[in-house]
Amino acid sequence: MQLADLVNRTSEWLKSTGPNSDIVISSRIRLARNLDKVPFPHWANKKQSENVLLSVEEAVAKTAELKNTTTFRLMDLDSIDKQFLIERHMMSLELAQKSDHKAVVIDEEETIAIMINEEDHIRMQVMQSGLNLFEAWNIINKIDSALSKELSFAFLADLGYLTACPTNAGTGMRGSVMLHLPALVMTNQINRVLAAIAKLSFNTRGLYGEGTQAHGNFFQVSNQVSLGHSEEEIIENINGLIRQIVEQENQARQALLSENRLLLEDRVNRSFALLKSAHIISSQETIDLLSMVRLGCDLEMIKNIGRKTLNELFILIQPAHLQKIENKKLSSNERDFKRAELIRKKLAI
Repeated sequence: MQLADLVNRTSEWLKSTGPNSDIVISSRIRLARNLDKVPFPHWANKKQSENVLLSVEEAVAKTAELKNTTTFRLMDLDSIDKQFLIERHMMSLELAQKSDHKAVVIDEEETIAIMINEEDHIRMQVMQSGLNLFEAWNIINKIDSALSKELSFAFLADLGYLTACPTNAGTGMRGSVMLHLPALVMTNQINRVLAAIAKLSFNTRGLYGEGTQAHGNFFQVSNQVSLGHSEEEIIENINGLIRQIVEQENQARQALLSENRLLLEDRVNRSFALLKSAHIISSQETIDLLSMVRLGCDLEMIKNIGRKTLNELFILIQPAHLQKIENKKLSSNERDFKRAELIRKKLAI
């Protein structure tokens, strides 16, 4: 598999086939693991880091659950390739910072991704469409069990899995759910909801996770601590919270329909019209407009376009994707032109 092959594919988690996929874009389970008796990546020397990379690559090659994966060493990728993988949620900004002795393993459906030598020696993740954390957990648990037969992980009976950041110790698990919450934003309820989430010891981040702001009414909610809880308990807690948020978003949508339907229809249709007619458009404006169109699709105000197409567009209009599609570097102005061209083509009815 080549990176170029991914440009024209829809990631499995974007297909809008999972539970509550009108509001819940995706669910992700991530596990942090470190090799026993080897310093964490930030403290390891070059030889130790290279040995970790070789050991994990060898273990991946022996693992049946990972037979349909490809390993990309970051030294072999240029800046656009790295940004492309970040935009597809296959690797983090942190992994891209330095390329030495680092790699990412990706399966053909982009359900599975394993980062090597990020903050921890191994950061593996499984993503699923909709509210589907338990399915993601079932998949990643099998991968983790298989890798543990090939690698010795750092583990203490009283602390669980040892991680570079103490908040990840224990299960080493982070569950996160990406939500689209335009109605809560439009009805000025979002700050109250975010404050309640924080009080319950959950994190809220933007579209691209840690260190990013919420744009396009997208929010990622995840657990803060994994120590002292089983994986199933963590997932149950996240699911319970997400169901409450989904219910509040649905109530806000119904309130908009009953109290401000004309205003809502106007915003949705104006957004759709702008996307279909613009010849120059920035990524930020596109995300905001697509958010309104997606809401209109969910509420059946727009019936000629599917949620899957809109989900794809949120990724395809990003800078690295436009440059991969064109197979060349583009200036900011060129990207704004190509973005508008792509959107008009995708939304042509």
